[in-house]
Parts: sequence; structure tokens; C-alpha cells
Amino acid sequence: MISLTPAELGAAIGLGVAGNFAGHLEQAGEASDFAGVEAADGAPKGVFPWYVRGGELGVNPVSATHIRLPDDPAAACQIEPELALWSEVRYEGEAVAAVEPTHFGAFNDCSWRARPAASPSGPVKISHKKHWGPASQGLAADQLLPLDRFAAGGTLDRFRLASFLVRDGVTHAYGEDAPVAGYGYFHGRLLGWLVEKLNTQRDAGPLEDASALLAAAGRPGRAVIAIGATRYLPFGETTFLREGDEAVVVAYDGGVHTPAAVAEAVASGAVRLETASLLRQRVIR
Repeated sequence: MISLTPAELGAAIGLGVAGNFAGHLEQAGEASDFAGVEAADGAPKGVFPWYVRGGELGVNPVSATHIRLPDDPAAACQIEPELALWSEVRYEGEAVAAVEPTHFGAFNDCSWRARPAASPSGPVKISHKKHWGPASQGLAADQLLPLDRFAAGGTLDRFRLASFLVRDGVTHAYGEDAPVAGYGYFHGRLLGWLVEKLNTQRDAGPLEDASALLAAAGRPGRAVIAIGATRYLPFGETTFLREGDEAVVVAYDGGVHTPAAVAEAVASGAVRLETASLLRQRVIR
């Protein structure tokens, strides 16, 4: 297990993968945003930024302890439970040659639903719904687990993602307890797709020019890549964060822990769990 320093996180780029878990975009009310985006059957819709050093998204939004709600008191925000890959990014000239994950952990790609367009003349970009300042995203940065390999048969294949909302002392399951192998694109297929998108994705609809983002960030050698949100349970689909809540995302070894044991640990207030990456964030304003 490793802990990332603020300097390491600050030097990296923060990226997300949209539409990599079947059914999530529909539950989040965002499927229509991608109506004009061409994607192969079963492929994610695109890659998006949530932190780009030195640009409009230049304030690192990651916190391991808190989610700060937007200033708008009517803002409706949801947990988005995801697996994050701490990855090396290699270049050949100005093009991305490879993305090589070395560690993984729990990520909350917290999303501001139905946010007004940042510009009245253009569509809402995904990044507009992810980044509203410090502590608008979550990463268990002190609990990243090493990958033996990011390929079929690796230890990661045993892992599962679970999420919870603790409100008024009661712990509620928020998203489905799902195997990470349920991602549409995973392992080498995901890495090949990422390299292609980082080199070729242009500004269109909710997506942005990926190569331009990397250039703006100085072509960083590291990235935190959130690879897609799992599906919500009915409670999570209809319940938005409010001050005083706790948002919890756990990536855990399903060969070691049962879903019931993980839920019990979260309800007991655990902040760490053996062979797991546990993110627990207090919701504040």
C-alpha cells in the first residue's frame, strides 16, 4: 500500500472515463448528453478531465477526508463510486504511447447533477459537473494498493466496489456491490482505448480535446484515472448529499471479505480495512 503526497497528486492529471458501467449514465440522467457522441457498441463514451494543472481546472479537487458541497444551496450532488488507477503516462513526441497502471484505490467521482452551463453559449462539459473547487472529488490517496498486473488473472479481478451513505447515524447502501470485472472496458482493452482517446478525442458536446488538456498540463508523467461509476441502488439514485453526511466508497478483495462484512465495518466507523482501499468523506459546506 502506498500514500500519495500532495505534491505527487498536484503534478498528475486527473481523468475520468464516462459510460464504462452499463446503466449508470441512464440512472444519472446523463445519457441524453451523449446522444451525439459516436462510440462502438459497449465502449465508453469518452474521457474527461477533473483536474488539469495550470488551467481552468487547476485547483486540485481531491480530498481523502471531505466533500465540500457547491456554494449553490440548491445543488444536488451524488456519490459516484469508482475504481481509480494510479498510472504512468508515457509519450512518443507529443503523442501518448502507453498508460501503465501501478496502483489502484477507491474513488468518489462526486457529481453535481443538472448544473447550469458554465457558458450560456455552449453545452455543459462533464468537467463542469465534477470540479467546483477543493474537496469536490475523493480519493483514498493513503490507501492505494499495488497491482501485480492489470490483466486477466491478476489479483484485482477478485475486487469489488461498494458505496454507502451514513446519515444521522444510519448506514445506507448507496450503489450496487459490484465486481470490478463488470466494467465494460477493463485490462488491456481499457488501456488501448485510453491511449487512442487521449490522442484523438476532440472537443464535442460534453467532451473536451484530450490531447490539448495533456499539453496544457505539461504532458504529465502520472495520472489518476477514475474508470467509471457503478450502478446505483434505488436509495442512491434518489438521495443527494447534504451537510453532515458521510460518503463512503470501498474497493475490497472479495476473496477475503463478504459484502455483509464490509457493510458492517463501514457501519462501525472503520476507516481502514485489510486488503481494501476505503474512502470515508465527511460532507461539509
